Amino acid sequence: MGAALATVHQIGQEAYGYVTDRILDPRFDNGSYMRHQFAKKLAEFKVLGGDGRLHDAVARRVERDGALFDNCGTAVLCHNDLHEGNVLVARRPGGWEVSGVIDVENAIAADPLIDLAKTDYYSLGRGEPERSALFEGYGPLPADAVERLDLYRLYHAVELWDCFRSIGTVGPLGGIADDIARLAG
Repeated sequence: MGAALATVHQIGQEAYGYVTDRILDPRFDNGSYMRHQFAKKLAEFKVLGGDGRLHDAVARRVERDGALFDNCGTAVLCHNDLHEGNVLVARRPGGWEVSGVIDVENAIAADPLIDLAKTDYYSLGRGEPERSALFEGYGPLPADAVERLDLYRLYHAVELWDCFRSIGTVGPLGGIADDIARLAG
């Protein structure tokens, strides 16, 4: 899966934003794009009844570490939903091999690390062997990858909390709120 993401991330984009047949509401730098996205998701979090202390902790974290977003100078095509359920595999003589990727309707033009962070955060097992394989398959990362990946995981946790809350699925909200608190800390 890491190698599949690395291949998709070789496709450069002229701006940052949601991709259809064009980039909607394009932002021309990652910092403004991500600050906009966090503001939008935090507003949803508040409207949906999210914990005010968590909201404020996330806002403080973005304020404190948001300069990391500026370290991405070029937008690339991001799948934005690559998890085990969206990967096709085929048996080959040497074993199983990724043969395709489906469900690209959430594609964005963004920092490739936001895509890698979402794949990691949404991973079914969240185990260390899977995580190591993902990053090994992806290849070399920038020097600030650990910090940026954590900030993007925080974004995805807020986004996931908002999604579940908006459709009335409350079971996972506590665990996600725990993730938000840990990542915002």
